[in-house]
Amino acid sequence: MTQHDSHAGTALVVVAHHRADSLTAHTARRAAVRLEAAGYRIDLLDLHAEGFDPRMNTSDQPDWSNREKAYSGEVHAHMQRILDADVVVAVFPVYWQNVPAILKGWIDRVWNYGLAYGRSKPRLAGKRMLWLGLAGATADDPIVEGMQTALEANLSEGIAYYCGFSHSAVGLLTDAEERPQRVDTEGNLRVGEAVTGAEREAQYADLDRRAREFVERFVAGALVAA
Repeated sequence: MTQHDSHAGTALVVVAHHRADSLTAHTARRAAVRLEAAGYRIDLLDLHAEGFDPRMNTSDQPDWSNREKAYSGEVHAHMQRILDADVVVAVFPVYWQNVPAILKGWIDRVWNYGLAYGRSKPRLAGKRMLWLGLAGATADDPIVEGMQTALEANLSEGIAYYCGFSHSAVGLLTDAEERPQRVDTEGNLRVGEAVTGAEREAQYADLDRRAREFVERFVAGALVAA
């Protein structure tokens, strides 16, 4: 966690990848740098590094008769981090047109009844959300349009807006794999040769550029809203 007092508020950056040297983790760190440069105090939440358990349990199971239920200490601490944040940025690899299990489990356990929903005035109302998903598909793969639609419906409409967020955006970062992947006209997955050397470095640079643009547009919107 980086301590930085600023007028912009706090940005909770959530990383959902098991490797610290992954492209996902790199993208999350770069996003945090851009947010900090925009004046945000950064709370970096690496779900794997912090040992978060995504499995639901009886302590954190919603009690529909009691929205004031005292959840586990672990969940309470994560709830407070969300409440303290003005913006939340989740960075993750796209698995089956969805988020990884650890991020879904974090939402299941932490974005829980009484905090994220179940009140006429949501406790998360007014916060802003950016989802940055890294996908192996190439930018020209026809599957990308459906992937974008599915992620927006699930993450923005089904989760963020339902929980009272004032704004939610999905930034889909294609071409994240070393081997280009594309579904052909017959529905077969075609995996190409690994991209290496200068060509791969150019791909990294382009992905960084696209991620930066998503973050900058998000920050610009947050500052206008403020």
